[in-house]
Amino acid sequence: MAAAVRCGPELSSADGIEAQTCVVTQGAVTWARTYYRNATGEALDAVLSLMGPGDRTVRMTCAVGAGDEPGACETPREPTRGDLAAYTAVAEFARRGGRGPLLLRSGSNSPVWTVS
Repeated sequence: MAAAVRCGPELSSADGIEAQTCVVTQGAVTWARTYYRNATGEALDAVLSLMGPGDRTVRMTCAVGAGDEPGACETPREPTRGDLAAYTAVAEFARRGGRGPLLLRSGSNSPVWTVS
């Protein structure tokens, strides 16, 4: 079954994080996904949030390894409720354990859905 995907822009930070965050809907379920690459040389935490209609939010914390390999993090899949345009996703990348400042925030702020 094809999935509808709405992604924000590909972003990068001076610290060496690259990310793109999306809202994905397939059939009657919706979830958030962030694609990333970590070239900082240290392990990081990513907090991925899916916000939907009715003030519903699903949060997931993902361990981001220190390697420079591409990776992805997803929230659990939830039943779709209401209008798909009401869903947004945000990923925030920071040093492990919250030590230090936010390194990158990436969102699904594109109004365009694609089918994959």
